[in-house]
Amino acid sequence: MSGRPQRTNEYTAEPISDRYRECLFEWLAAHAPLWNQITYRRRQAYFDDDKDVWDVAYDDLYDEYAPVLGTATCQQVARKNSEAWRSFFRLLDKYHGDDPSVTEKPSPPGYWGNRNDGYDLHGLVRNDLYTFDWNEDTSTLEFGVGDVLEDKYDFEYQERVTLEARGDPQWNGDDSRLELTYDEAADTVRVKHPVRIRPDQLQEQRLDAFTHTLHPENATHSAAIDVGANNTLAIVTTTGETAVYHARPQFKQFRQYSAKIARRQSELPEERYSSPRIQRLYDERTRKRDHSRNAAVKHAAEWLLERNVDTVYVGDLSDVLSTHWSATVNEKTHAFWSHGQLTDRLELTLGDVGITVKEVNEADSSSECPACGSEDVHRAGDSFRCYVCDLDAHSDVAGAWNLLQDEVGPMARPAALSVGRGRDAPADGAYWEWDDHGWRPTVFREQSRSPDQTSLSEPASSQPGQSAGRIAHGGIPRL
Repeated sequence: MSGRPQRTNEYTAEPISDRYRECLFEWLAAHAPLWNQITYRRRQAYFDDDKDVWDVAYDDLYDEYAPVLGTATCQQVARKNSEAWRSFFRLLDKYHGDDPSVTEKPSPPGYWGNRNDGYDLHGLVRNDLYTFDWNEDTSTLEFGVGDVLEDKYDFEYQERVTLEARGDPQWNGDDSRLELTYDEAADTVRVKHPVRIRPDQLQEQRLDAFTHTLHPENATHSAAIDVGANNTLAIVTTTGETAVYHARPQFKQFRQYSAKIARRQSELPEERYSSPRIQRLYDERTRKRDHSRNAAVKHAAEWLLERNVDTVYVGDLSDVLSTHWSATVNEKTHAFWSHGQLTDRLELTLGDVGITVKEVNEADSSSECPACGSEDVHRAGDSFRCYVCDLDAHSDVAGAWNLLQDEVGPMARPAALSVGRGRDAPADGAYWEWDDHGWRPTVFREQSRSPDQTSLSEPASSQPGQSAGRIAHGGIPRL
């Protein structure tokens, strides 16, 4: 059971009555103090050289919180706290082991708010203590609470808190621990519903969300993906097709949120570093970034399936900051880019549809000409120029081309190489731009600014008189 792959359905939910709403919020509010007390004890042990966080006792806290949360929920809070500490120690080991994917020293697990500023409203329900009832009219989620809340809100025998759930379950499998979070900005409850799936059912369920599938009886191909901050993904296939997912507008939006956060922080009293409003901005910034990137990965998976690509090579992170350091590059790399998270998403999504993902060393992929191998090149933003063979290319496409040739050997020059300037935008390469809902085909203006310039170019529309279908050259419909 434990070896099964796990995937997560996400929904929104609302209590079906005011009585359930009041009970729900009281139940949610009791989680944070329990989490904070367990965290405090473990942090004290962590900073004491003579103690071990795993020797910390906290069973006595159950007597205080079980009447409200229920004993099973108290255990789930403690288990999640242990998971957070294990994750912290894994990151710490990578940091001390000079793993390039962890460039900043991780911090121990923190607190879920405080009494003065308010608590973060999280809720946990053990896998066997909740039920979903899905139907065409009203879908519901039900779970129990502690005896004190049952008495306070006059629950009848076996009555449980009931919420109306909205969303479509993408994954079917055995239930795992349910997580509920109150989103104050949207005034709704967000539900994460993980399920464990049998390996033989995983690919079948994933493929239900795609139009295309791999056809082993036909010729299969390989591709390489350059994962970056200026462009989320740049793809080159062995058949010479290319796709670029333009990320500058998302980074511009990300920085706008960062500016709002900084402004709010400057207004805080001394010794205060955050507030509920600031945390909402952080959460919204992260959701928007992750939404566009996750959609790009799914869109790229469909694009690759359509071309019967069964193997993808992804460049491993290598010395980005030591090569090009600036405040903007630092922000892109550590906050916006999240290279490891994005490559994990690629491995997860592509792997689910049968595409093998291999991480490879990307050393020299950006500093050598993919056409002649010369190192006499210039790269700035999206522009790549070789002074030996006069190759004029999109820098991320050139990087992906190098990665692919390193793995499969010399191959024909991809048909679409240019940056995408209006005067020579290729008709046979796919350029994609995010419109807050999906990835649409576009031709963007030349983006050859130095990566450390803080002025970011605005996204450009398609060339006048040229259809999006022509630009995308048989591109798939927007997902």
